[in-house]
Amino acid sequence: MSLLSANPVDDRTPVIVAALRTPLCRTGGALAGLTADELLAPVLSGLLESSRLDGSAVDEVLAGNAVAAGGNVARQAALAAGLPASVAALTLDRQCTSGLDAVIHAARLIQAGAGDVYLAGGTESISTAPQRAERLPDGSTRPYSRARFTPRGAADPEMGAAAENVAAHCGITREAQDAFAARSHERAVQAVESGTFSAETIPMPGAPRAHDDGPRATLDTRLLSRFRPVFRDGGTVTAGNSCQDVDGAAAVLLTTRARARALGFTSGLLFEQAASAGVEPELLGLGAVAAARKLPDEVLSRPGLVEFNEAFAAQTLACLEGLGIDPATANRDGGALALGHAYGASGAVLVVRLFHQARRLGVDGHSALALISGAGGQGVAASFRWSASL
Repeated sequence: MSLLSANPVDDRTPVIVAALRTPLCRTGGALAGLTADELLAPVLSGLLESSRLDGSAVDEVLAGNAVAAGGNVARQAALAAGLPASVAALTLDRQCTSGLDAVIHAARLIQAGAGDVYLAGGTESISTAPQRAERLPDGSTRPYSRARFTPRGAADPEMGAAAENVAAHCGITREAQDAFAARSHERAVQAVESGTFSAETIPMPGAPRAHDDGPRATLDTRLLSRFRPVFRDGGTVTAGNSCQDVDGAAAVLLTTRARARALGFTSGLLFEQAASAGVEPELLGLGAVAAARKLPDEVLSRPGLVEFNEAFAAQTLACLEGLGIDPATANRDGGALALGHAYGASGAVLVVRLFHQARRLGVDGHSALALISGAGGQGVAASFRWSASL
């Protein structure tokens, strides 16, 4: 049942007027020499340049991040991008949902009247993520691969194991997962070859030949069927129907409708509503379902653009089908199964993609929905609508 209502459109309605991302490159690949802030900084400066906006006009920079060294990645990136020291910055961490959380938080600050112009997104350099260690009672340290997402002693499954749980719980077959993964690669390859991603992707200083390196033209269902389960004996989740880890960053420029017109923008992606929710950690991949069901009822009933973060085919199919969304209509340019998952940046990548898809279509009132599940059993959903005339 919906717990929220749609917000009326007025001059203070938040609108995204520009959206950019880096290429998404496999961990240890073309972007491996860049830290999280170094990935995000060119995106921020690119947004300012493309919008002809002076950095002093920005009220705040918000960025999601999951595995960097701590501190304040958003602040580091803002300064590196040349924004004045007077512009504040905030880093958010809800793991995989963080990039979308940053966009939502900026939109809500605008709705609250806290400011008029925000840069919001996410960034992740898995390649340069620090090694972590916990301190034991005797004072010694023990390395660990990731932080806990639940209290000590509670169920806290690895992502792959949780995907197997979702596949079994929702009856998602191996064949369906492989077919969905193959389609994601096919669509992403088509998007790359047709230049679809060129408007949303910026060149990277220090990595001029970096490009989306995940899509595989040869990865069809026949080849995928040969992959062995990697998380559970007799399971259905394989390396082929799971995403790869990638480095990357994405961000958007949000402002009010009134300010957008004053800046010379005539169209943009209006923010409508957003929700977050939790589920049992053992089924963490279903978090997006619980979040989406809190949106206004009409959001899920109307046709429109849908971007879901494809961490695993099993999870993606379970969520889309659980929400009554035809999986064939989602992720029209492929998703994370082909392009990869940049953790704290992935939610922002979804919004960047929706912005450019909606702009290409140019249909006034066309709806757009971003969905992502995260570690520990949480999900976030956000609805938008294209305005062809601000």
